[in-house]
Amino acid sequence: MNDRVPYREAIALQPTALETCIAAISERLKTLDVAPIQSGPVVLVGIGASLYAANVVSAQMRSQGLRAFSLPGTDLYDASIDAGSAYIAFSASGRSEEPARAMEIRPDAATYGIAKADGTPISRVVKHMIATESGTDSGPNTTSYLGSLVAGALLADKAGTPSGADWAKLPALAATVLEATRAQADKAARMLSGKTSIDCVGAGTAYGTAGYAALLIREAARVAAQDWDTLNFLHGPMEPNDGSTGVLLFGDGREVKLAQDLAGFGIPSVLITTRADIADAENLVVIPVPDFGSQIGNAVLQALPAQLFIATLSEEAGLPVCNFRYRQTDTKRDA
Repeated sequence: MNDRVPYREAIALQPTALETCIAAISERLKTLDVAPIQSGPVVLVGIGASLYAANVVSAQMRSQGLRAFSLPGTDLYDASIDAGSAYIAFSASGRSEEPARAMEIRPDAATYGIAKADGTPISRVVKHMIATESGTDSGPNTTSYLGSLVAGALLADKAGTPSGADWAKLPALAATVLEATRAQADKAARMLSGKTSIDCVGAGTAYGTAGYAALLIREAARVAAQDWDTLNFLHGPMEPNDGSTGVLLFGDGREVKLAQDLAGFGIPSVLITTRADIADAENLVVIPVPDFGSQIGNAVLQALPAQLFIATLSEEAGLPVCNFRYRQTDTKRDA
């Protein structure tokens, strides 16, 4: 059975997918041994979009008192590297070679896998598996990416200081955000359509969201894009920007002034923020989203208008369907 649908269709499926994910993950966590994660350090491992999910989750875990950091799977190809007391492999499909190999060569370590389904290659090389049950997905990843974030959020609540977030409210809020942000996302995409490059900027959990957005822009719209930590972006990386480029920012702090400054310099910019007091201006489109009260919850909600923006951006570029031109043969393991 084909579980892939067009990108925009998969975006619309996410509120339902989130509801299913929260139920499935919550049930699995009832019996999951998280002691190795609690003792730390815990290394979150991924590649591609799953690396950016790992970046989001590691930032959230640190805020909840856990010693956590993220690495690409290739940084752990040397089995002698003893980086943590536990390793969590993120692979949306469950088939990515790099995190699977990093787990496979550590048979004595406490290893965990997070993927859309059980019975995938990643499940065969870890000791503990969390299947998100995110279901039907698209290329680029939508439902499986948010499923990975939810798995990380619920795991952080179990292993670390509880966030107090009411995760049961997230699916309905996601549906509201998709509807409420659609017009602004379209407006933003049309402003950035035809730009030669788009920088994506954020800090903390939003730095992971910026990475995810940059990857989607490259995959779906075939526009050069790069992720940057907010303050790092101020130290030189912004120098090439002008009216021919664009910037997509996520956040409520320094990102706000940065977005306004960029717009004032004539650089088209888009700000996705929980602040409701920032208005559109020349060269600036603002997309407000609700504050969920959890940074990783906000990362889920802020990813939604970014996906809508990228869907329109790709359509404006004449690419309504994402088909890789340069797909490689050694990135996925056989199911």
